Amino acid sequence: MLRTKPQRSFQFLGAYAALLTFAGCSHAPTLQPLAQEGQAAVARITAARLADHIRELSSDAYEGRGPATAGDLRTQQYLADQLDAIGLEPAGPDGSWVQEFDVVGITSEVPERWSFRSESETLTLDYWEQFIAASDVQRASSKIENAEVVFVGYGIDAPEYAWNDYAGQDLSGKVLLILNNDPDWDPELFEGETRLYYGRWSYKYETAARHGAVGAIIIHTVPSAGYPWQVVQTSWSGEQFELPAGDEARLEIASWITESAAVELAKLAGRDLAELVESAKSRDFQPVPLGVTTSLAFDNELSQARTANVIGRLPGSDPELSDEVVIFTAHHDHLGIGTPNESGDAIYNGALDNATGVAQVLAIADALQALPVAPRRSTLFLFVAGEEQGLLGSKYYAANPTYAPGKIAANINYDGGNIWGKVRDITFIGLGKSSLDAVVIEIAASQGRVVKPDQFPDRGYYYRSDQFAFAKIGVPATFFDAGTDFLGRPAGWGKEQMKKYEAAHYHQPSDEFDESWNFEGMIEDASLGFWTALRVANADAMPSWNPGDEFEAARKAAIEAVGDQ
Repeated sequence: MLRTKPQRSFQFLGAYAALLTFAGCSHAPTLQPLAQEGQAAVARITAARLADHIRELSSDAYEGRGPATAGDLRTQQYLADQLDAIGLEPAGPDGSWVQEFDVVGITSEVPERWSFRSESETLTLDYWEQFIAASDVQRASSKIENAEVVFVGYGIDAPEYAWNDYAGQDLSGKVLLILNNDPDWDPELFEGETRLYYGRWSYKYETAARHGAVGAIIIHTVPSAGYPWQVVQTSWSGEQFELPAGDEARLEIASWITESAAVELAKLAGRDLAELVESAKSRDFQPVPLGVTTSLAFDNELSQARTANVIGRLPGSDPELSDEVVIFTAHHDHLGIGTPNESGDAIYNGALDNATGVAQVLAIADALQALPVAPRRSTLFLFVAGEEQGLLGSKYYAANPTYAPGKIAANINYDGGNIWGKVRDITFIGLGKSSLDAVVIEIAASQGRVVKPDQFPDRGYYYRSDQFAFAKIGVPATFFDAGTDFLGRPAGWGKEQMKKYEAAHYHQPSDEFDESWNFEGMIEDASLGFWTALRVANADAMPSWNPGDEFEAARKAAIEAVGDQ
């Protein structure tokens, strides 16, 4: 257990007054002083504070913050110390700063070659360059033996879209070849370019297992994945962590292959990959047996370990609403020590991903604590573990919440930060889904900024970070990401910088702190979270999903559950 222990525009004064008015605040005589104190509080979010946290957490001393490592424990202690110094309460079980949970570590000894056989030929793929594979079972070995390979298009079973790529065949014991992403050519189907959870690798593996498959192979392309092959290599090699298995269906082996390898695999089957892809773009698609079989077996080294979410709380000031909460999240983990890069560096420091998010949430916590009167609702600052392994920490918290889901007003997540400077916009991942829209749009306008939806909609960011775990239990949840319209820069410059980072540094040892970073945009993004939390925490009513949203039913059920208690 860890021990307990710039000048802003006057528009903000009006914004804070509006926050208190919106909340039905009964302290009208002190409105202006409170507004001034709110302005002073948000001004505590500075470049120096942000840089200090990022520089520390991304230093080699933290060894890349891999789960269940010495670097992980050091990270947890640093966060507990910072929350203690800010003046928050420990909010983990039994009055501690941490919510510990078990994880299973799996290190697979994957063979250097993987062979596929037709009646007359054999195709052999090379590990690392052409395929990546990992165990999906928590056993000492994983095995596929002489299993038939079947192409299942996008691997989607979505009754609400009248779409079932599994229809008409028993796929028990098969190895499924699956396209990444979801159908994106029609805005009326699967929301067009906006990727849904159906496009995520985790959905595809889970669904393949439910249909009885023993293995699944996802075809990687940069456009469909949203990241280069090197991200698959570094993210899926070395020790992989999972929550302990339950009774859910699981594959023996989960894998990826490159697009060029998929072309060769299709040729082995006497097929053209482009034609297979085209055939998948139809509700009438049926699984295509390829007449190819494959075997793959390897041993797994299993370990039992523990990691932890770190939690601090600012209690609410309203006796009636303080049992409700606004939750900030940022994942504190990264990839740890892994495959060395060309210069021999094996520490995946994770400066942008996600020391920047952690720094922003710590800065917001400090600013909210500095207010003379705490917000009416409580505020929780939750630094989750194991995000890079599949949202493990947020999944665990969602399954074991310290507040009932029906009492969680909203979740505001930070995963990454703006290191390039001041922008005219803010990217709101989840825009159009809940009543948080109006709140964020108003506050961003007070900053002189416009709110834009996901500016890389094909990446499916809403389903790729920790807000997703909260949405699934009904909590209106958002993720503030960097804008792209940079002051003093030509059109397109911002997206170009982000793509350069992704290609060169994302999930690489080179994701390190750089003294040349410009923190002006990150300060505004963190300030937006500060003001948004105030609005939500002081409002009479909690936010809600927009009618018809995919998570609306879960929200209603969560609120009914607390009403029945």
